[in-house]
Amino acid sequence: MKINHHNQMKLSQLRILVAVAECENFSEAALQLEMSQSAVSHAIATLEDHLGVILFSRGRHGARLTPVGKRIVEHARVIVNRTEEITKEAESAKGLKGGQVRIASFRSVATHILPQAIAEFHRRFPSIAVHLTEHDSCDDVEHALRGGQDDIGFTLLPAGENLEVWELLNDEYVALLPPNFKSQPKLTWEELINYPLIVHPLEDTMMQPVDAHVRACGYKLQAAYEVETDAAIVSLVAQGLGATILPRLAAQPIPANVQIFSLPVPLKRIIGVAVLADALQTPAVYAFLDTIKHKSLMENL
Repeated sequence: MKINHHNQMKLSQLRILVAVAECENFSEAALQLEMSQSAVSHAIATLEDHLGVILFSRGRHGARLTPVGKRIVEHARVIVNRTEEITKEAESAKGLKGGQVRIASFRSVATHILPQAIAEFHRRFPSIAVHLTEHDSCDDVEHALRGGQDDIGFTLLPAGENLEVWELLNDEYVALLPPNFKSQPKLTWEELINYPLIVHPLEDTMMQPVDAHVRACGYKLQAAYEVETDAAIVSLVAQGLGATILPRLAAQPIPANVQIFSLPVPLKRIIGVAVLADALQTPAVYAFLDTIKHKSLMENL
């Protein structure tokens, strides 16, 4: 039988199909795949033309799978996942002389922990490539692990289902106050709550445990300024515009003139490292996990 190689589905098309199905949006899928939106749209259109069916209904709602699209994407997921397993088997055979480790993390870990860990890993295994993706939230990190986009994720504990996790470190929430603030050695809730507060939007994931903690202590947060980024919040505190509550790691680097206090009742978040439970991991992944959990490295964080 003669095979027409010009009329075959490509693995890249199936990967794009799965990504669009998960994101329900061409532009978000393009960002996830690090491709242009036009390339993603062209790949889906070409696949639809090849199959002779419409896979997505397009409109203001984004891109929703058609009934036949739902059935086809399940087969595509199997193919994509099996391909990932083939790659991992090959990397496993190569041992620690090649391959890559794909890491998903949120900003403060990506900025303050992973550079040192990656440098140590590169010193020990210079031929293994490291691919780091920074995500906006821990939910996005865990989604990347479950979707097979990344091998190792850094998230907050307790983590979601289907993940194997190890506790990495405790990150204390601290109050940062401007240079002109005068207080007793131990900060009180009254002093902090009555000061203009500069914080992330209260509905954000980072602020929810803080808000709940303060309420449990009998007080209520009132934001004078809601700011999206940690660095901007710390800069505004340094300029004397108010106080804030942030995890110590997220607040780094803290200017020398900013005053740092423990909360009147301490609060910590637990940062962990996670992999997909029961997944076939390569020696490179295990080597990186060993590096990040290495005692001498952790003492310097």
